Amino acid sequence: MSKRQAALDYHRQGRKGKIEVVTTKPCATSRDLALAYSPGVAEPCLEIEKHPDLAYEYTAKGNLVAVVSNGTAVLGLGDIGAQAGKPVMEGKGVLFKRFADVDVFDIELATRDSDEIIRTVKLLEPTFGGINLEDIKGPECFYIEEQLKKIMNIPVFHDDQHGTAIIAMAGMRNALELVGKTMAEAKMVVNGAGAAGIACANLALSLGVSRENLILCDSKGVIYQGRREGMNEYKERLAAATNARNLAEAMVGADIFFGVSAKGALTAEMVQGMAPDPIIFAMANPDPEITPPEVLAVRPDAIVGTGRSDYPNQVNNVLCFPFLFRGALDVHASAINEAMKVAAVKALADLAKQDVPDSVRRAYGNEELSFGRNYIIPKPFDPRVLLHVAPAVAQAAMDSGVARKPITDMSKYLEQLEALQGRSKEVMRTLINKARNHPKRVVFPEGDDEKILRAAQILIDENIAIPVLLGNEATIRAKINDLHLDLGPIEIIDPQTSDKLTRYVEELFHLRQRKGITLAKAKRLMRRNRNYFGAMMVHLGDADTLLSGIDHPYPDTIRPALEIIGKREDLSKVHGTYLMITKKEVVFFADTTVNIEPTAAELAEIAILTAQKARQLDIEPRIAMLSFSNFGSTKHPLSDKVKEATRLVKSRAPQLLVDGEMQANTALDPELAARQFPFSAVQGNANVFIFPDLQSGNICYKLLNKLGGAEAIGPILMGLKKPIHVLQGGDDVNDIVNMAAVAVVDAQEQ
Repeated sequence: MSKRQAALDYHRQGRKGKIEVVTTKPCATSRDLALAYSPGVAEPCLEIEKHPDLAYEYTAKGNLVAVVSNGTAVLGLGDIGAQAGKPVMEGKGVLFKRFADVDVFDIELATRDSDEIIRTVKLLEPTFGGINLEDIKGPECFYIEEQLKKIMNIPVFHDDQHGTAIIAMAGMRNALELVGKTMAEAKMVVNGAGAAGIACANLALSLGVSRENLILCDSKGVIYQGRREGMNEYKERLAAATNARNLAEAMVGADIFFGVSAKGALTAEMVQGMAPDPIIFAMANPDPEITPPEVLAVRPDAIVGTGRSDYPNQVNNVLCFPFLFRGALDVHASAINEAMKVAAVKALADLAKQDVPDSVRRAYGNEELSFGRNYIIPKPFDPRVLLHVAPAVAQAAMDSGVARKPITDMSKYLEQLEALQGRSKEVMRTLINKARNHPKRVVFPEGDDEKILRAAQILIDENIAIPVLLGNEATIRAKINDLHLDLGPIEIIDPQTSDKLTRYVEELFHLRQRKGITLAKAKRLMRRNRNYFGAMMVHLGDADTLLSGIDHPYPDTIRPALEIIGKREDLSKVHGTYLMITKKEVVFFADTTVNIEPTAAELAEIAILTAQKARQLDIEPRIAMLSFSNFGSTKHPLSDKVKEATRLVKSRAPQLLVDGEMQANTALDPELAARQFPFSAVQGNANVFIFPDLQSGNICYKLLNKLGGAEAIGPILMGLKKPIHVLQGGDDVNDIVNMAAVAVVDAQEQ
């Protein structure tokens, strides 16, 4: 298939185009609808009427950018018109969303009248948090941006100008450092006096290039003081006091060349006449003014960058605009000013000097990437760009006085940015949607805990579960009022006064009378220990599942469940797993919570039960039975145990994809598995990891959580006759909601 046809099919297939509008709030019930629209929507409207800045709190304005174009200078296609340029503007929206989670509406204006564009965009100000001008030809683009900046109180940014300039300047800054030159002493030539060229020249001056050392050229030659042909006010501002009249003359002794012009504009002869260690950014697209091989053939001491990905030091605007707007939006900036652009330059330049993560190297074919002549600009798919550029821009906005909502804790802001990068919520959305299909009664023994009450509100509002609270009703009702919650007719049971107490006491005595429980002790446990009362509710069918542990140690939570409900008859023990959500995928770790030294048979049970949990989330399990040995490479009783467990899984559940014993890297590295273990069923693509003992499993999940930044959901207990689940002391409200969804789905499977 030709590239042309592939591009056409890409845009046509499925839902047409590349973007859609997705709701951020639930709209599944009549209550949701009443909040989203009439009558509930009136409340934020009235608040915004009184306090206009609240539009940033109650609407999408604060994360919404307009990509505005009239299609007069579209990429390398030229003046193709507003509608023909729409695929490019949609693509811009895709990049905003993909790299910085910024939402975009693309707006194509069918007009060539600059003042009409200005009036239209100004009228859009209530809707958007920022304006990205795109593919508007010069010199109109300069006038439009200047005027909009004067009359609007939200950021206005022409990416064709400033995006290119920011990336190129970051590269130039590092290149000068490598060759031991300074901005003030460097002689610079910019060829191309359109949007990008003039912006590059202006930003270079802001960064310290001397006015006397800067020459701007266009298709008619050097822009010098007194020239009349082909001039406009923007070129006039940069006219040089020089005797050079063409590019060849301007290039003699130049330290830096920036090209934003046309293929072939720079010749090898011109490059030969440059100063030692020349810096050349040939950024014409799709073909540069001169290629890197052509430069290096005559000047091996040169540092070269282009706009192309097949050469080192690519100047790609995606390194700038998503992250620049992210920082500006997050402080509700009223403008994008010179200080913010300079901050972006410095942040990108500094990032290129840092060690490049292996994940970035892998994204670029394991290319060797380290600061030097062939790596002076970060790569577009480096996830660290967001974490460096956005905070730098936000800080510059605050320092320069254009931030209307300053960030008070930059470390927390960094955490928020990290969360944008792929802490996937897809798996929990799947669980929550399943829970909503048939909500179950979840009993909360810690019914008077604030977090439990706040979680109960969400569970009710979202129709995820039917909460049942245990505790003193007066105390719980008072806390509900203090928290301004509306839990409606939620069921609250006080074990000490419940009419079910006698029945529960008798049942506990019946179950445990030959295991040290007297009738008096059974009564005392039922009245004073709500975990026993809640477990009995599940046992006798008065609740479907239990969730506890926010205020109790793990053993105190699990013991009543084991004593009252017990394990399934077909299993040897109860087991535990954690759902680990990394930035890229969802995996299961087991056993991480219950069994200290599982036997081979118990490991097989753990693997089969965990696979069942994976399928509850619509994840097809690929099981790795972990060891320090790879498929018999080490003979030892511990590795033999895992090998036997693998055999048992295959015999008991032949439909499962499982292999072992294997080391963790073998389970995770497709290249290693294909090269050394081509027979392995898992082939380095495991998503269920069965650890040989509790020590290794528990340590591993906590390390991945704390050092690797994975979200840990659990512990998820497996093997009880009825579903009981445990909370952790540090869980927040969202964790409780997530675990309640797990419990409901588990109960649905009973």
